[in-house]
Amino acid sequence: MYPAKPTVATASEPVTGMAAPPVTGIPISSPGPAVAASQWSSGLCACFDDCGLCCMTCWCPCVTFGRIAEIVDRGATSCAAAGAIYTLLACFTGFQCHWIYSCTYRSKMRAQLGLPDVGCCDCCVHFCCEPCALCQQYRELRARGLDPALGWDVNAQKAANNNAGAGMTMYPPTAQGMGR
Repeated sequence: MYPAKPTVATASEPVTGMAAPPVTGIPISSPGPAVAASQWSSGLCACFDDCGLCCMTCWCPCVTFGRIAEIVDRGATSCAAAGAIYTLLACFTGFQCHWIYSCTYRSKMRAQLGLPDVGCCDCCVHFCCEPCALCQQYRELRARGLDPALGWDVNAQKAANNNAGAGMTMYPPTAQGMGR
């Protein structure tokens, strides 16, 4: 009545007749400085480690946020679109609620990179010190070998070129569509 249960191979016996699935997509990290996967590369209040980034974030946080969002969303959201939404939220709420939008990206980034909370929740970090939080996220992406200023497409191409030189074969994700 029911199909037979497949047997599970143990670690000592090899599985035969099964090919390994191809690697798909582009990895989020690329070769760069070694950073422990479970720790932030810099502290929340280390804004002045990069004065240019600090100034840009203080005077135009929408640019910093847009760049972070594009990398975290792996190109699904453009820098311009994310920055525009951030700016509109800031303008229409009197600079009171834009941090809610940016804290969601901090949570996404922490989940993708396996980073811990910094003592309090993401919303509290963005509410209390939005510029410091954005600078920390930007620095973390750089420490992981990504350059948010270049955008997702260029970073993905660089990662693909680095992997091609290492002898790895990368396949694009399978096409997805709406079924009928």
